[in-house]
Amino acid sequence: MEMIEKLSLAGIVPVIKVEDAADAVPLCRALSDGGLPVAEITFRSDAAEEAIRRVHAELPDVILGAGTVLTRDQVDRAVNAGATYIVSPGLNPETVKYCQEKNVPIVPGVANPSDIEVALSLGLKTVKFFPAEPLGGLKLIKAMAAPYGNVTFLPTGGVNEQNLNDYLAYPKVVACGGSWMVPADAVAQKDWARIESLTRSAVNKMLGLEVRHVGLNSGTPEQALKDAQTLSKLLGWPLDEHANATFVGEGFEVMKIPFRGSHGHVAVACNNIRRARWHLERRGFAFDDASASYKDGKLRALYLQDEIAGFAFHLLQK
Repeated sequence: MEMIEKLSLAGIVPVIKVEDAADAVPLCRALSDGGLPVAEITFRSDAAEEAIRRVHAELPDVILGAGTVLTRDQVDRAVNAGATYIVSPGLNPETVKYCQEKNVPIVPGVANPSDIEVALSLGLKTVKFFPAEPLGGLKLIKAMAAPYGNVTFLPTGGVNEQNLNDYLAYPKVVACGGSWMVPADAVAQKDWARIESLTRSAVNKMLGLEVRHVGLNSGTPEQALKDAQTLSKLLGWPLDEHANATFVGEGFEVMKIPFRGSHGHVAVACNNIRRARWHLERRGFAFDDASASYKDGKLRALYLQDEIAGFAFHLLQK
């Protein structure tokens, strides 16, 4: 899997500055435990190289990058320490070419259309938009994306939990970089529990998981009608007839024919099925690829492999 694809599935790239290399492993472990096995350790401190080396050795599953890389020497140091991709705040053609020679993925920073054209001339398709919010945020990304249809963006700078999903909802944004999960005072106090909590909150906000409806296996059309009418009477919700089921409001789908799940199914809506799958697989869940359904060529639903309490569960694209 290409590095950009990995970052896209993760959705959020924590951008971290480490002053003490000894903090790097517990910090990245907190990020990983919170749901983000990803880290961009910036060369904004003398501890960066050693921090990368330690994380690479002790947490091999972390998708590990080096940020604020400005020179060839820093590229060498980062890669030799274990970084698997490079990020720079601006676009230096020499640094880009050097990474390409070494077959190391690089995401350079751009701020305007001229930067994008330089990136395209170097064969790049994904660029960092930095600093995102001060430059105009998503509005400017959309304006710049219009004439450059094949370019995708990784906005960084001013992205936070409040505007994260606005960025990620735009298809030309592959992921967002941010440091709000790693506040400087938490690192200074070695408050890894707080960083883990902030990370989990960010991941939950990004995934947007919520129960959309519960399907009930009534067994026969006659029993389904009876069950649906009873639920409608109980809740005061309207009935909506379909070929194989009757919806009671938006909360219940009463099945007229045998369907998935011993008792029924639960639809869990999310902001992005592919991204939710990646994160849930890291929580130990498996998916049934044969269950995937599509609408207009886009993945719309995907079931978990196993039932929970007699119910089949599926992701549903919002």
